[in-house]
Amino acid sequence: MKKYITGLLIALLSLTTLAGTVSSQQVSEYGPAKGSLLIVGGGMGENYGIPQKFIELAGGPTANFVIVPTAGGDKNPDGSIIVYQEEDVIRPWIKRGLKNVKMLHTTDPKVANKEEFVKPLREANAVWFNGGRQWHLVDAYAGTLAQKEFYKVLERGGVIGGSSAGATIQGQYLVRGAVAGAQIVMPPEPEHQSGFAFLRKSAIDQHINTRNRWDDLISVIKKYPDLLGIGISENTAIIVHGDRFEVIGAYKVAVHDNTYAYEPWEKPYYILSAGDVYNMRTRRTEKRGLGATQRPAHSPEDPTSD
Repeated sequence: MKKYITGLLIALLSLTTLAGTVSSQQVSEYGPAKGSLLIVGGGMGENYGIPQKFIELAGGPTANFVIVPTAGGDKNPDGSIIVYQEEDVIRPWIKRGLKNVKMLHTTDPKVANKEEFVKPLREANAVWFNGGRQWHLVDAYAGTLAQKEFYKVLERGGVIGGSSAGATIQGQYLVRGAVAGAQIVMPPEPEHQSGFAFLRKSAIDQHINTRNRWDDLISVIKKYPDLLGIGISENTAIIVHGDRFEVIGAYKVAVHDNTYAYEPWEKPYYILSAGDVYNMRTRRTEKRGLGATQRPAHSPEDPTSD
């Protein structure tokens, strides 16, 4: 009888451990189970503390940062080759107080597969993707060792951030990934339809206020109803922890939720403001904020970015 009870206790303990393992694997359906994402709809939101929040999430200015400018492409409008100088790429971040920051860039996936290339990522607490065209990021890093190391930054509890193209690349479906131009919402080429899926089951658009893109995700969600569409305004960001995100910054976020029962006269999305907290798994707003309290600084749009 004693052996039976002991065996039963061991079995129950094993089941509890297994349940805990399964539970931990199911902690997050959308965002990373560990770490966090900072997804900016264009610009940097300097007046709203968005870069400072990124630094805070990484562990402060003494953490290890990697800046990826690759979305900017390899050619200028006049056809000349772009040469990325590390001192130019990291200068804005040094001005924000960072002590350990490096550039990571290549357009060659063979280089992105090399151990020497990914070495900065192995030590990184934070990765930032600059704006440009998101398909450049796909062509350079998709399926490479570098992409695997991006995920490992999150697994260590780090943060991944980005603005404009650096926002859209974080979704699962790659909005505006067409080589022909950012005006094409759904890319025709299969190799440019998938982002890096740091935020799973999502399609992310940006510049929705300055470029009047409020309705542009409607077609995406109609074709892929299992996705959650997230359109983010300029100088506005969402901070993702697990299945929740909080809106910070200047303006609004449009949530394209195919499960919501909209009235016939309504647009098929709803609007969140600064301070709002949204649960992507339950598709519910859990907290209402007070909105932005500062006016955004004026800055010209970058016509080369998505």
